[in-house]
Amino acid sequence: MSNRLGGEISPYLLQHSDNPVDWYPWGEEAWNKARLSGKPVILSIGYSSCHWCHVMAHESFEDPETARLMNENFINIKVDREERPDLDHIYQTAHQLLARRGGGWPLTVFLTGRMVPFAAGTYFPKTGRYGLPGFTEVLSRIRQFYTEHREELESPENRSVIDTLGLMNPKKQEGTLLTRVPIEGFLEHLRSVFDAKDGGFGGAPKFPHSQGLSLLLEVGNAQDRDMVYFTLRKMARGGLFDQIGGGFSRYSVDDRWEIPHFEKMLYDNGPLLSLYAHAWGRTRDPFFKRITEETVDWAFREMRSPMGLYYSSLDADSEGEEGKFYRWTREEVSQALTEEEFRFVTRSFGLDRTPNFEHQFWHFILAKTPEEMADEEGIPLEKANEILKESKKKLLSVRETRIRPGRDEKVLTSWNALYLKGLLEAGQIFEKPEWVDEGLAGLSAIRSSLWHDGRLFAVYAQGGSKLPAYLDDYAFLLDAILVGLSIRFSQEALDWALNIARILCQQFEDRDAGGFFFTSHDHEALIHRIKTGHDQSLPNGNGVVVRCFMKLGTLLGDTELLGSAERTLALFASVFNSRPEGYDTLLGGLSDWLSGVPSVILKGPGAKEWQRAASTEGLHSWSIVLDAEGMEKLPEALLKPGGPEGSTRAYICGTFGCLEPVENDRERFLSTLRAAFSSGGGRGPNA
Repeated sequence: MSNRLGGEISPYLLQHSDNPVDWYPWGEEAWNKARLSGKPVILSIGYSSCHWCHVMAHESFEDPETARLMNENFINIKVDREERPDLDHIYQTAHQLLARRGGGWPLTVFLTGRMVPFAAGTYFPKTGRYGLPGFTEVLSRIRQFYTEHREELESPENRSVIDTLGLMNPKKQEGTLLTRVPIEGFLEHLRSVFDAKDGGFGGAPKFPHSQGLSLLLEVGNAQDRDMVYFTLRKMARGGLFDQIGGGFSRYSVDDRWEIPHFEKMLYDNGPLLSLYAHAWGRTRDPFFKRITEETVDWAFREMRSPMGLYYSSLDADSEGEEGKFYRWTREEVSQALTEEEFRFVTRSFGLDRTPNFEHQFWHFILAKTPEEMADEEGIPLEKANEILKESKKKLLSVRETRIRPGRDEKVLTSWNALYLKGLLEAGQIFEKPEWVDEGLAGLSAIRSSLWHDGRLFAVYAQGGSKLPAYLDDYAFLLDAILVGLSIRFSQEALDWALNIARILCQQFEDRDAGGFFFTSHDHEALIHRIKTGHDQSLPNGNGVVVRCFMKLGTLLGDTELLGSAERTLALFASVFNSRPEGYDTLLGGLSDWLSGVPSVILKGPGAKEWQRAASTEGLHSWSIVLDAEGMEKLPEALLKPGGPEGSTRAYICGTFGCLEPVENDRERFLSTLRAAFSSGGGRGPNA
């Protein structure tokens, strides 16, 4: 049979459209049915590349007897968490309240007809194992409980979960101070949990934590930056990085970054691309350069859509087994390579060690770098690099003949914005105009496909856009536009950025308490409206807005944007002042607010070279606008005169004013930037 998911555009929902379960998509039809039938609701939230979502689907949702129990006793709603992060956040939090433990996917929540959760879990096997009850047993227990307590559960007075959810939004507190104390506290926390042996923070499972690494790189000391470089090297030498095809998996199941959870998400690879590019800019380590280039190559080869934007994710599974696409036997490797190449690869990728995957296969790690192999073999580094490059090319060709993992081919605005920002920053640092061209073309594709009648949409799939955009979509897109604007200034891009900033203030900001809601003011009514400052797998939207508004507000002298950023920081300060862990992006915004965000307006033939020099030195967090001459309708703040013909001139402006322009002296320009804005204590050049 087919159910009601056949008309959806989500690849995840379509995967379930032939289940015998009578699935509904989230919407009024499902909730009207629940209220009229008097049945409780099963809300199942997952995503297409989720391994345990597939397992539960095969065990339970494809099983006719389990489906019969679900259909007879419940109204069944299936949600793609990537389409509806608002619902996922609400009901993940509800799960934590009800189950008193962390959530995950698949998320299984039992609700009343008023959308109120009363029981929750994650993965349930069909029959009891792993210390978990069987799903059919859970269904019977829940249905009996609901029957016995229906009047109480459906009562309007049943608000304990809703009220508790409401308490999770921060409350405005008068007199909250904005100081550097929480930033220092956060840095101390990262130092205390740093893994000096294998890099990263804490133990397994190990996630990249791009936001924390980025903050360390920006505001930490020399030892902090060494922690970042050490971690980046360890991650990219392990199996978290695809040594053959490039790109990073979502997390490592062990402490050593050796065996990943094999799904690859676009949202991880954008921030990591930026991190590795900036690490190369600061260190000129060729290893960081190679990882950056191979990550770009992977995304372009495997994730780019015909419309010029990027697909969401690759499954962990192929042929029903996690990691099967990526694993190797020694025989498979030997057959693909020459004798010299096989001997080289065996030691480079750890095939001379005990099998590291399921006791019989190898998942490649970079056991020895080309530099180490060149030393041991007594050959030039150029030859070692060439052998490795040719071997990888052959192995990739063999791997491409295998049955590939599934690819979620919906396009998400927020995830694309994260990736395009990373690509633009890498293009600027590496002086690769083709990467910059690709990044700017991606932004144009968002505008043509996901921007309609002055509003943004969150999802594009099967030829159409869907779902009004969330805070993250607007915030991440604004961030990417500002990066593009700093590389190639255009009046059109500036106007678009200002339009997005206006929508954020009009549709998302809480003008009374401060901060930005995750959903717009005209979003559908749900049991809770999220306003969070905590980073999850993505950077926090409120933190990104603060950083963007500080840049744009300083650039244009816009006190409304600056005031909005300050109100947001003041709202969340009561939380991160006492416990800064997890507020990485907002703390970056706090650092911007405390030290000031300079705007640099460069004019003349040396403008691009001066800009590259600033970015390479790690002055990348500051807004740099290239030669604005000839633009129409420029804001007054950008109307700076150029110098004599043939000269290069830099205007360095802070929140409340500008320094004397620097002319034809690049070193003075860089030293002025360092002196004026690296102390962390001022609000601009005239503070």
